[in-house]
Amino acid sequence: MRYAKRGRLRFSSTRDFQRALERAVRRARIPVAFSAGFHPHPRISYANAAPTGTASEAEYFEIQLTQECTPEQVRADLDDALPADLAVLDVAEALPGALADRLEASCWHLVFADEDAAALTAATRELLAREEATVSRMTKRGEREFDVRGAITDLAIEGPDLTMVLRHLTPLVRPDDVVTALGAYGGLHPTRPPQVTRLSQGILREDGAIGDPLR
Repeated sequence: MRYAKRGRLRFSSTRDFQRALERAVRRARIPVAFSAGFHPHPRISYANAAPTGTASEAEYFEIQLTQECTPEQVRADLDDALPADLAVLDVAEALPGALADRLEASCWHLVFADEDAAALTAATRELLAREEATVSRMTKRGEREFDVRGAITDLAIEGPDLTMVLRHLTPLVRPDDVVTALGAYGGLHPTRPPQVTRLSQGILREDGAIGDPLR
């Protein structure tokens, strides 16, 4: 299933969404399968969630059912049971293999303040001219360094808007890492953090486009 996280609910965490979805599944009477044992839980798996504070039109999860259902009916029932800013957009029967393996890249849209437009263009030019752009970030395994430039497969600027495709590497390069690199290598210091939206994620094709991971 593909869902969107919009408006104020972009500030909800993955765990917040998990709780909301489990309640929605019960309200919509979706015949979800449960694990065995003393503490059964619904068989729902989540893949590559966007960071808290980021809007998205392309979040994914899988749900195991106990009986066959029409995908469109499941979509409509779940969408009705979720808050307005959490929208179930597409449902399909699962393909062979893991959904996460088909999430190879994401397309991100960042909107900076208007006064940052000129500096954004200059900083982007500096970043793209480099073969490598290393930044560091604290992870669960401690502080790690990784190459932001190597994850960028496409990047376009139009005024204060930046649209880019990031390959999913390990560790995962996030939009805020790119903003950090724009500051470190291009001297960009935004007047306020950009508004970030994930437009799509899925299979990275040879032409650079992102394919639908559900089909």
